[in-house]
Formats: sequence, C-alpha cells, structure tokens
Amino acid sequence: MGSSVSAREARQVVEEAAARLGDARLLMESDAPYREAVRDAYAAVRRVRLHAELVSVRVEELETRRKKLRVAVLRKKGFRDVAQVLDAGIDGLVAAGIGETTARPAVAAARELADEVEGDQRFRIDVDPADPHVTALVRALRTFGAVTDARHRHYDDARRLAAVLPPYLGPAGALTRWWRRLFADHRSKAAALAAIGSLRGALAASSPELATAARTVRDAVGQRAGDPWADFERRSAEYYGLLSQVVDLGDDHEAAEGFLPADVVRRVEAQPLDRSLLHANLRAYQSFGAKYALVQRRTILGDEMGLGKTMQSLAVMTHLAAAHAAAGDGPAHFLVVCPASVVTNWAREVTTHSALPAVVMHGNDRDDAAAAWAASGGVGVTTFEMLGRLDLPADLRPALMVVDEAHYVKNPETLRGQSVRSWTDRADRVLFLSGTPMENKVAEFKAMVGYLQPVIAKQLDPNADLSGAQAFRRIVAPVYLRRNTEDVLTELPDLVQVEEWEEFGRADGAAYARSVAAGNFMAMRRAAFDVERPEDSAKLVRLKALVDEAVANGRRVIVFSYFIDVLDQVMAVLGDVAVGPLTGRVKIAERQEMVDSLSQETGPRVLVSQITAGGVGLNVQAASVVIFCEPQVKPTIEAQAVARAHRMGQTRTVQVHRLLVADSVDQRMMEILDTKAALFEQFARQSEITETSELAIAVGDRPEGASGSGGSVAGPTTAPGAPSEAELGRAIVAAERERLAGGPGAVGRNAPEPVPAR
Repeated sequence: MGSSVSAREARQVVEEAAARLGDARLLMESDAPYREAVRDAYAAVRRVRLHAELVSVRVEELETRRKKLRVAVLRKKGFRDVAQVLDAGIDGLVAAGIGETTARPAVAAARELADEVEGDQRFRIDVDPADPHVTALVRALRTFGAVTDARHRHYDDARRLAAVLPPYLGPAGALTRWWRRLFADHRSKAAALAAIGSLRGALAASSPELATAARTVRDAVGQRAGDPWADFERRSAEYYGLLSQVVDLGDDHEAAEGFLPADVVRRVEAQPLDRSLLHANLRAYQSFGAKYALVQRRTILGDEMGLGKTMQSLAVMTHLAAAHAAAGDGPAHFLVVCPASVVTNWAREVTTHSALPAVVMHGNDRDDAAAAWAASGGVGVTTFEMLGRLDLPADLRPALMVVDEAHYVKNPETLRGQSVRSWTDRADRVLFLSGTPMENKVAEFKAMVGYLQPVIAKQLDPNADLSGAQAFRRIVAPVYLRRNTEDVLTELPDLVQVEEWEEFGRADGAAYARSVAAGNFMAMRRAAFDVERPEDSAKLVRLKALVDEAVANGRRVIVFSYFIDVLDQVMAVLGDVAVGPLTGRVKIAERQEMVDSLSQETGPRVLVSQITAGGVGLNVQAASVVIFCEPQVKPTIEAQAVARAHRMGQTRTVQVHRLLVADSVDQRMMEILDTKAALFEQFARQSEITETSELAIAVGDRPEGASGSGGSVAGPTTAPGAPSEAELGRAIVAAERERLAGGPGAVGRNAPEPVPAR
C-alpha cells in the first residue's frame, strides 16, 4: 500500500507533534515550585528589612517591656541594638558572659518588639536593582506570573493535546524513515498514514499561541527574559497582584469587598471566574468585583478612579465569552457605551488585555462596524451619542452591556438616557461604571439604579441623607459596589500611572493636520487644544472629566503643560476651581502662594502649571492627582513634576494621568520612550530648556528650515551620533507628513511606526 506523505513530511509532523506535546505537558505542570520560590523570596526580603529596622532600635527600648531588665549589662558586653540581641539569642548572650536571668527576658522582649515592628511594616517593592533580595523576589514573581498566565490561558488546550497526541506518535513513526517504510507491512503503513492525519488535525485545532506561551515559561524559568526590573516598572500592579496570590499583604478584606453584607459576600466568593481569555493578573479586589458583577447581573461598579474598573469589566466579558464558547452558543456580543474621549482607550484595553476583538462603532464607518460586530461578536465600543443611531438587529441581545462614566445618564428622560434604557432592557447583564461617589446624591443614584434593578430603586428615598448609613448599604448591596484607593491599594507604592488615549475629532484633527503640513513640531504637540470651543478638544473633554471626578472624591489636582496657551485653555475650562497658571513669569513668592492656596480647606482644587516652572522646586503634597497635557521631550521633566506631589508627607496614593492622542505626535513620542528609552535619554539631555514662558512659546514655532536665535530646539552642543531634539522633531514631522499624505481623513487611523534609531 502506498503512502501520500514522504518520509520528510512525516518527520516534520511527528517532530512538531512531539514538540507541542512537550509544551502541553510543561503548561500542565503544577505551579507549586514557582509559588514556593515567591514565598521564600518574599520572606527573605521581610527578614532583611526587619533586621535593618531593628538595628536602629537601641537596647534601651527593651526596658519598656521588661522593667527589671538590666540593659546596662547588655551594653557593657557590646549589645547596643535590638537586632544584635535577636541575632545572638539566649545562647549567644550567655556565651558573651550575660547571665541567663538577663538573657531570657532580653530575648523575649526583643522578639515581642520585632513582631510588632514586622506587623506595622507596609510591604512595597522599591525599584532597586542593586538589592539582591528584592531582585530575587521580582524575578521569582515574573517566573510565577509567566507560569500562571500560561496555565490560565492554555490549560484546556494543553490537556487536550496531552491526551490526544501520544497514541498516534508511535504508529506514525513507521513513515518517518525510508528504512522503516521499507520493512513496514500494509497494515502498519495504513495505521501510520491515519496517525499522521490525526496528528495534523490535532495540531491544526490547537492554539498557535501555546508554543509561544511555553517558550515564555522556559525563558522565565531559565531567567533568560532580560532585566526583571524593566518589566516590573511597566507592570508593577500585576506583580503586586501575583504577590497577593501567594502571601498575605495585610489587605483589609472588608474594604476589598466593599463592606457588603456577609450573605452577598458568600455568594460572590462562590462564583468561579474563567480567566483563560484574559491577558492580565487580577488583584484580589478586582477578582471580587468581577465575580460580584457576574453574580448580581445588573450592577454599578463605583470604584474610585485608578482601581481598574475597565479591567474588572474585561474579566466579566472574558468569563462570559469562555462560557459561550464552551456551550457552543456562537460568538458572544459585548457592548461598551462611553464618552467619545475614551473610545480609543477602551479599544486599546480590550485588545491589549484580552483575546476578544474590539470593534469601534463610532465615526463615518460606524454602520459597517456595527454590521461586522452583529455578525461576528466581540466587544463593540460606541458613544452615548451614537448608540441610538446604530443600525443593529432588533433581536441582538448583548451578553453584557458596560456603560462607562454612567453618571452621564443620571437623567433617564433625556435622549441619551432613553437610548441607554432601551439597550439595558435588551442586555442579559449590565454593568455601570462610575468613579464619582454616589452616596451623597441619592436622587441621581436612584435614577441610575432604576435602569438596572427598579425594585431596589423604589426603596431609595431621593430626599434622604443616607451617606454612610448601614441601611443604605444593605439596600444597595445587590446593585452597588464601591472601593476607595487607600482601602485596597495599601500594598502598592503610592503611585498609579494611567495613559489616557483619546482620538482626534473634526476640529482638533484639522488643527493637527495644519500643524503637520506646516512642519511645526511644537504646534503639532499642542494642536489637540487648538480649538475655539472646549468641547471640540478630546483632551480638554477628558481633562475636565478627570478633574470633576477627582474633586468629587475630595482630591486636589495639578495640571501640567509645557505650553502657556494650553494652560490658558485649561484655566478657561476649569474656571474658579483652578488657580494659576503658574509660569516662569510668576515670581517665586507668588508661586508658593498659589501652592499654599491649594492646601486651604476652602481654596481651589486644581493648580494649573507650566511644567518647567512648577515641575521643580515646589512641594505640593496637597495634590494627589497629576495630569500631563502632552508627553514631554525629556522624561526627567515628567519625573520631577510627579515628584512635586509624590514625596515625603504625601498621605494619599498619587494618580498620574497622561493625556495622549492615538496616531499622532503623542504616540510617536511614547513609542520612543517605550522602545528606545536609553537612546532617548541620550539625546534629550543635549538641551536644557529654560523655564521662561517666552521660550516655551517660541521653541520650534516655525516651519522646517526657518532660523533664528529664539527658536532652536537643539541645545548648543550635540554629542556625535546622538540625535538632537531638532532631529527628533524633524523625524516625527516627516513621518507624520508621510502618514497623512492621503489627506486629513488619515488623522486618527493607521498608527505610525516608531521612529528608527539613528
């Protein structure tokens, strides 16, 4: 009997199958060794830090715990701090000539004090590559994360391959070598041919990402994945999430559960959460939030900004998508309705952190996009204004509808509210997101609950002052979950950074296209604000929303921009809530007065400042939210600006928001920051920009080729081979001109490639 495959083809199939079997078995292995490695590394860091702290505690402190303890004897024998007493122990003290009647109470008191100090320690991972213990912990966490992520995403596929492939590998071998084929009988050849076909089918049905995931695990286990600190700085929140899965970080569990009643908590904790399609590690409170939304079905997630409401929404979507696929129900549909300013950000989050496709149903091609979403499923993202205009099948029922910034529909009688109401009635599950505290606005809260659970809404008295009342919490427990930053991020460094990606509209997009055509790099950087009406600027709209939410949560804000005309625009939008602008023209004493006013109970809530003026030299602990209007050419300027608020004396988690526009100079600058940080630093250092307001306006404010003393972007000297700021500007201008060659309609689409290194 002949064979339809050559020996070479057969070998390739068998070798690939054997490799995938090895990958599958690797991904099915227990994560216990990697979990234990994290636990050991964490314990080592805690021991080192505890010892360092006890070194600073004098032995005299032990007298406060054992009144008759003879501390003078300890000091006479050279024991001056508590760490030395603990290191020696009873036997060591006795060996040093201290009597046992003194040694025993001294060690007991030292252990009590050490336990108290350790209990008070707030654990955080400080970026310190020179610390071998912390570096070992970060490396262990990265390995553990790679293993757990691969298992979550590919376990079912790996288990199937591990069961299907082995029976066919042996029989298929009869066709892999010429001499085996020569001596094989007809029955063996037929069995081998069938086995080859089965192997091919199994491989075709497996995820192509499985091999990549296995390679990532091997690299992490073998510590071949590069510098662990670089990855930690990009994904620090995920690292803390991993750590919280292994050790107790002292979480306030009641706060993480939103202080919900025990019966609700029990139902939520019993809910499984399938994370196979989610490309992120959830923190404990985020997992609880996703489960809450699944169990309660129609809810409001009111977490304070910075706690990851989007990620929790994605966790719900991916769980439901996996369930749809397992049941053979076809593609699941998820609908996100949000302000236009965050449409791009939602699409990015979906594609970055999940295996679900994102379909933006906004803009001129919204009807085609809506048809594609209706046919193929995934996450459809649209705006409040577009929702009622979409041409979609009347029988389409989203598995989940997410309404971001849900306080936008606090009035159900508006067209916007009616449109949202029609879709909430159709959706199987609904999740409203709002970081604005609702307890003090019972009438608005009642209206929002009415979209979701009318029976509960009827129990709320819109005229009552129910803020913080137990009765209020119990009534709204089935529909409302809120956590505050300080309650659930106690183990994190006091810094949360968020990239706020927007998309140009007609007016700001036209301004950007004009600045590109003029070859004006600085005009390109601030074009997003070059509009007559604030509502025509995506960045101004988002900035206003961020400030409103921060102020509603009792936070104070610093808004930074390099450009004075941008600061003027911001001041006009914010009005009396803001003080400024603080620029290079303002005298030092007056600058401090502006800063001091931010700390006053009845003073302004926002300081608007030029980054080169307010970014250095001033301490603004009163502010805990920092907003950058545009990326800075020099990364250290941003770091210094953040440090104005994120410093000793700050008692609140600092949130940093960067306003960015996709497919623009912002994206190109961020790509350079992300992929060529060392090179960027090298040439960015070549020119120090003075903090005078005149230069902030003048620098680069001329078309390419113009000259003059006031506008050179480059510094006086440039290191050989290192691109200057002027070269950076020219490269970005050239790239953007090429991208926009098709006309203004290209703005907002077709993301540019990173500027190549010189």
